Amino acid sequence: MKRNDLLNDIFPRDFQEIIELAQMLWQRHPIPVHLFLVMCFNAIIAPAVYAVGREDLTRKAVWGLSLLGLVIIALSIYLFVVIFQPERF
Repeated sequence: MKRNDLLNDIFPRDFQEIIELAQMLWQRHPIPVHLFLVMCFNAIIAPAVYAVGREDLTRKAVWGLSLLGLVIIALSIYLFVVIFQPERF
């Protein structure tokens, strides 16, 4: 296999191929994809929490607080669905 063919396999050419690759990865490896998306979302939230927080908060503490907030929101959504749609569970 040539090097160019390998690069074409790794880097998709258009948006449709990117979507197909994402769907394939989502189906084959859902947990790492979920963790990646949570960390990306946390990277957006953490600077806002760091800016609002006092000066004595470290960056690790801010990341932890942001991640804890995401977990609390996810659990509340899950419990809301379980309470109002118990027949699904």
